[in-house]
Amino acid sequence: MKLGNNEVQLTKIVEKMGLTNLTPQIDTDTKYVTQPDVNRPALQLAGFYDHFDNERVQIIGYVEEAYIETLDRATRVQRYRQLMESNIPCLIFCRSQQPDQDLLEIALKYEIPLLSSDASTSSFMAEIIRWLKVQLAPTISIHGVLVDVFGEGVLIMGESGIGKSEAALELIKRGHRLVTDDVVEIKKVSDETLIGTAPDITRHFIELRGIGIIDVKSLFGVESIKETQGIDMVIKLEDWDKDKEYDRLGLEETYTEILGNKVVSHNIPIRPGRNLAVIVETAAVNWRQRKMGYNAAQELYNRVQQNLNKGLE
Repeated sequence: MKLGNNEVQLTKIVEKMGLTNLTPQIDTDTKYVTQPDVNRPALQLAGFYDHFDNERVQIIGYVEEAYIETLDRATRVQRYRQLMESNIPCLIFCRSQQPDQDLLEIALKYEIPLLSSDASTSSFMAEIIRWLKVQLAPTISIHGVLVDVFGEGVLIMGESGIGKSEAALELIKRGHRLVTDDVVEIKKVSDETLIGTAPDITRHFIELRGIGIIDVKSLFGVESIKETQGIDMVIKLEDWDKDKEYDRLGLEETYTEILGNKVVSHNIPIRPGRNLAVIVETAAVNWRQRKMGYNAAQELYNRVQQNLNKGLE
């Protein structure tokens, strides 16, 4: 299920980035940003507007301010008006720079917020882009459990009642950390990274059939929970089917696609006596080992091949 997460309220940006509102008369609650990238309008201040992305946050750094000071007042006012008429979401001054009176008046006329930051231009741009990419990332909500196991984000999926929450509880008791139970909100922050988190309403809670709702944070302490976690692996729990062939070597990796990103996955058949927590732990450690360059299945295959070759000599 896709979530509506394609805009960020400007007020939230002001609070997160510690910005000073230089135009408090303009209500930032009604202003929204829809693009994660930003723009330094040097070319626009020079009068060039071809390919201008007016939906981006606009940032004035030291270079832009130095150029503005070279313009005569009439030209400066004209350039200010052109920029404000473009209906940009806001204009942010870095290094505690301040707009002149002409820009303040024009910004108020067109209701474009002027904001200020103490940070240097480059560091501010890096931080706001990083944060906006997370806030505006494509997002879905799926049924499952997300646990941090030895630093690996393991997404446990399967039909209702198959034992996902019970496996998560056992992992928590073994020292691992719960991110979310039942509903996992997943954001695609890059082509390589998926970040999972819990809905506010169910954060830190686990539902156990026959017992009810338990508060993991209260029962096991703050070290047993985590707010967000990258998703490194998917484990799909399913009922044991004696007629089905299950992978016993692991030579070929299988993947689950989430928001266009491929995540390595394992299908784990469930039958009485199998310790799911130990299986999940082993899968997480084995995946870490593979990322470090060692593949146990490939090593076994190589040994078998070597033995076969020796027999043929």
